[in-house]
Amino acid sequence: MQEQGQKKDVAVEKKSEGNGRRKFLKTAAAAGAAVAASSAVGPFIQTAKAKTTVWKVQSTWDAGTSGYTLFEEWCNGFKEKSGGELDIKPFPAKSVAADNNALFEAVKTGVLQGMNPFTLYWAGKIPASVFLSSYPAGPDQPAQWDIMFDALGMKELAREIYAKHGLFYVGHIHHDANIIHSKKPVNSVADFKGLKLRVPGGMVAEVFQSFGASTVSLPGSDIFPALEKGTIDAADYVGPAVNWDLGFAQVTKYILFGPPGLMSVYQPVDLMDLTVNLGAWKRLDPKMQAMVEEQVRIYSNKHYLGIQKRNVEALAQFVEAGSQVNRMSQEDMTAFRRNAVPIWFNWAKKSPGAAKVFKLQLDFMMNDLMGYVTAEDIKGQSL
Repeated sequence: MQEQGQKKDVAVEKKSEGNGRRKFLKTAAAAGAAVAASSAVGPFIQTAKAKTTVWKVQSTWDAGTSGYTLFEEWCNGFKEKSGGELDIKPFPAKSVAADNNALFEAVKTGVLQGMNPFTLYWAGKIPASVFLSSYPAGPDQPAQWDIMFDALGMKELAREIYAKHGLFYVGHIHHDANIIHSKKPVNSVADFKGLKLRVPGGMVAEVFQSFGASTVSLPGSDIFPALEKGTIDAADYVGPAVNWDLGFAQVTKYILFGPPGLMSVYQPVDLMDLTVNLGAWKRLDPKMQAMVEEQVRIYSNKHYLGIQKRNVEALAQFVEAGSQVNRMSQEDMTAFRRNAVPIWFNWAKKSPGAAKVFKLQLDFMMNDLMGYVTAEDIKGQSL
């Protein structure tokens, strides 16, 4: 920056020796603004004529939860980060679109410009979405999902699939692992038999059903009253942080985790995302598009770490309130994977997009770097 300013100063002096330092300062300031505006990740400097674009974005987080607080902070800071070019107005669950189906349609039609959902909520509309977030006995570490999305081409596949619905998949957002809260003890896969269990549907529901559970799909805000009334015996939802916010300690006594070191065997890396209306995305300047993508990556990290910090605090609160933590055994993990594998393949066959995404993941899991899946594990299965 300083060299550019000096070169311009020399040029100015050759043209008119009388303008000196004043003209140099003006030139350097203009050059600095141009460089800042050209950076995809740096601050944007709004010109006097620039118009602020406003996006209304609804999350599936309920107002007042740890998750929504983090999302709201990120949105509220976006206008300043973009130099006034893009203002993101956050809305909690049900505030504009009354339910998940309405949310999908609201973004598709442009009533809302974007949404911050749990990706697998679209299993019925976009079968591939079950593979765009973690699934039973699949990859169980956040970094593995970063590799698949950002290094192996899964993000490009997601965008290709979403575009057919008039949507643009901006990027994945790390959240947490999902756990089960129950009114009665649940210690192993044998205890799933006859259990009335809330799960998000799709592949997750089918795996629990294979062990004899009776499953129902409910939005997060409806779980507490269902547990309170006894309509369900247990509920899967997110991790301790948000589940404490929702009052689960008041209506359940037991918490089920996976084997030691693994919070969940059925959704170990539950992902959210930012998805926007395709037309709204195309109306953004390419430099602003790049900035939005970068800010989603930054937010993913901030959201994940914020939730994990709160998880540590919230689990202690659950235990203090009388909740008992149980863990599945490694034998349960093996049984869970055995039942999950054929369900993986059945879902992969539901659409060409699902097959493409799953094939990418299967190759990754079977790579010796991972060693998650062997040829014996998938014997008799095909795409």
